[in-house]
Amino acid sequence: MSESQITIKLTSDQALVLSDWLEKLQMTDLSRVIDDPAVWSPIHRIAGTLDKTLPELFSADYGQRLEAARQRLRAENDWAS
Repeated sequence: MSESQITIKLTSDQALVLSDWLEKLQMTDLSRVIDDPAVWSPIHRIAGTLDKTLPELFSADYGQRLEAARQRLRAENDWAS
């Protein structure tokens, strides 16, 4: 049986911030929070896709770009501030 695929659309700011968060997530010990190893499959898939599509990740000013993206997202989402 072939599995259908899901498409998720993100702005470049959302993708950059999510990519950074997923990188941190993958580098921590989350066995207490993520109790099902199957969850790592989609996490790795999303992180890998973002890594391939975000040239900003390799920019010398990555930190500045990331912070600017965070600020813009915070400004558009009052609930997050």
